[in-house]
Amino acid sequence: MTPIPHDRVRPRAPRRSLVFLVAGVLTMPVLSGCGEEDPAGRPVAGQDIAPAARNLVADGGTLRWAVDAVPETLNTFQADADPATARIAGAVLPSMYRLDASGRPELNSDYVESAEVVEHEPRQVVLYKLNQQAVWSDGREIGAADFAAQWRALSGKDSAYWTARNAGYERIAKIERGENDLEVRVTFARPYADWKSLFTPLYPKQVMGTPDAFNDGARKKLKVTAGPFALKDIDRKGGAVTLTRNPRWWGRTAKLSTLVLRAVPRTERVEALAEDKIDIAEVDSVQAERIMLASRDKKEAGAAGPLSQSDSAKALRSWAVAHGSDEEAAGDEISARKKRRAAIAAYTAQQSALRGFTVRRSLEPAFTQLALNGSDGPLADERVRRAVARAIDREKLAALVLEPLGLPAVPVGSHLALAGQAAYADSSGALGGQDTDEARALLADAGWEQGGPLEPVKPTESEKAAGAEAETTATKDASGSAEPSSGKPTSGKPSSDKPASGSDKPGSGASRSAADESTYTVGQDDKPRDAYEKEGEEGAHLAQDGRQFQPGGAPGAYAPQGTRAPAGAARGPLAKNGKLLTLRFVLPSGPGTESLRAVGGRIAAMLERVGIRTEISKVADESYFKDHIANGQYDLALYSWPTSAYPATDARPIYAKPVPAADGSLSVEQNYTRVGTDRVDQLFDQAVSTLDEARTRSLIRKADARIWAAAGSIPLYQRPQLVAARTDLANAGAFGFQTPIYEDMGFLKKGAKGPARPTAT
Repeated sequence: MTPIPHDRVRPRAPRRSLVFLVAGVLTMPVLSGCGEEDPAGRPVAGQDIAPAARNLVADGGTLRWAVDAVPETLNTFQADADPATARIAGAVLPSMYRLDASGRPELNSDYVESAEVVEHEPRQVVLYKLNQQAVWSDGREIGAADFAAQWRALSGKDSAYWTARNAGYERIAKIERGENDLEVRVTFARPYADWKSLFTPLYPKQVMGTPDAFNDGARKKLKVTAGPFALKDIDRKGGAVTLTRNPRWWGRTAKLSTLVLRAVPRTERVEALAEDKIDIAEVDSVQAERIMLASRDKKEAGAAGPLSQSDSAKALRSWAVAHGSDEEAAGDEISARKKRRAAIAAYTAQQSALRGFTVRRSLEPAFTQLALNGSDGPLADERVRRAVARAIDREKLAALVLEPLGLPAVPVGSHLALAGQAAYADSSGALGGQDTDEARALLADAGWEQGGPLEPVKPTESEKAAGAEAETTATKDASGSAEPSSGKPTSGKPSSDKPASGSDKPGSGASRSAADESTYTVGQDDKPRDAYEKEGEEGAHLAQDGRQFQPGGAPGAYAPQGTRAPAGAARGPLAKNGKLLTLRFVLPSGPGTESLRAVGGRIAAMLERVGIRTEISKVADESYFKDHIANGQYDLALYSWPTSAYPATDARPIYAKPVPAADGSLSVEQNYTRVGTDRVDQLFDQAVSTLDEARTRSLIRKADARIWAAAGSIPLYQRPQLVAARTDLANAGAFGFQTPIYEDMGFLKKGAKGPARPTAT
């Protein structure tokens, strides 16, 4: 991926497709033609990595990079691979393609001189011409044997290989040597549009050659590598993975002599930075504010910015109280003063140490969505799902999250790509924007009207069980006797290809009581009508914390207690056949999940305006996906999906129409909303099987428009990416879409200055 030295962070003007729903018939958008603006546009935010020319970067040095944990496996194709696995693979293994700053694949010339489709009929043939200098660390040339071993391991034909994914490899018919050792011919049994996704990373045949080597051998060590760095040591007790320069590397010599990935819990990263234990780390917005405050000198303190001097005083006082200096809690004024002085001294020392860091900001290649379970209950009616979507103001939600961080507040317009990626086009017009009147009209058309009996729907046995679990979890959390697990974040692709089954009816949860804070109905508490606005202001700075839920991954999507809607809300609840229109909003409850309180509160209030009540239930993090999302025990949920440069392959399982399995259950793959159509499946199938890139993009955009129209999920905003890094660290930080270029990372030479940082426009 090529860095863009002076790319600025700028908002992208929303481009709405001309799509209408008339009498249930979807009119597809007219896509850009010759001479028209590319609907993919540019990334909403540029990367922020302090780019610097290599001659300004010092030779040598050790970079200590925080990760969530030492990876359980070094094999990226296994189910428990995590971002640390991918980070190691990116530094020590070959990749045929990597992503540029716009999230588009580009040829990696360190390994491949060219790669192209040389035959279309009777079968697709891709010819790779390898870099003649490319060798494994044992001196052997990278060649067809490695490609063939990886294909056989991932083709799905041998069940002895415990693979988590084989997308694309199952379409290959054979792999053979070309005219010489530097050529690899890959012949496909079926056309495959996303062939550029294959063999990245590429493992040596020693890893892929046998099931034992694949399943166990590559979990703890990689004896043979071929990147700018080599794996030196994994210290599981000390929580560190050490990479050193690869002496056989033929490309640009790595500027760093050592790269250490150190396991540091996210809640402890500010302290680790201040104590000189790490040099770079993803941080949440509260931690970022502390670092920005520390790096601002007295002259700038009174200037406009994220924090002011009064903010500094508040931050210090808040930190001191949190660390045991509250007089009332101490019960001894003298003791309390001593504790306060000690706390202030510790805080001041940390702030002094943090002056050597800066916060680099961009947007992740991932988006947060509101998921609507369409398998049963009110949301099984497409009109109700559309009403929910039309009631939500996505622009306000994006602004709530992104504006306090100085990032462009642009709602995501596609389920399948993000702005800048080749397949992106804003297809949200297939559903329509926020319109309270239209939402109410859709609900009325579906038979939900004001008045009538006001008794809530009685929960089924499964719902009662879910409610009981939530109550138990809340009680444990309150007493401190149980702590939900933190989970693991997902990698750049969906976390699992294993089908999830079940379509149990979502539970409605129990009524809120003084003893049970885990489930409560928005609008039935005693908060004033403007309380949600206040919560939104107070919670806005928490909108990014690095712990937002991704499927199968780390927790963080959490909506707070609901509040009454402001003036203009529906005057009464809606009912149908004697049942209230109440949706169960299931969210995780663990530490660090506070970040989406403002978002959840706003969503609940927006829905109440049109007469939809929400019952918010907090559940343990470890059961959030397994027991609730995967099994359909929810109506509404917030979680994130990463996007891919290859949506025809990677996004299909997320939106595929659920089908009955052989055992009678519902196989949903990764479509946790249970909403899908035959036409969407057909469009994906066509997109992945065409070798015309323009046609593939057109088919993907058509599929996205139909996904919008079905209203199974509503993309809200691209996730923020905040990275704390030493001020003299170059070519590393908030990468955005870009694949990191490890050999260019390093510390600036004394006296060298990097370019000005990107600014919001």
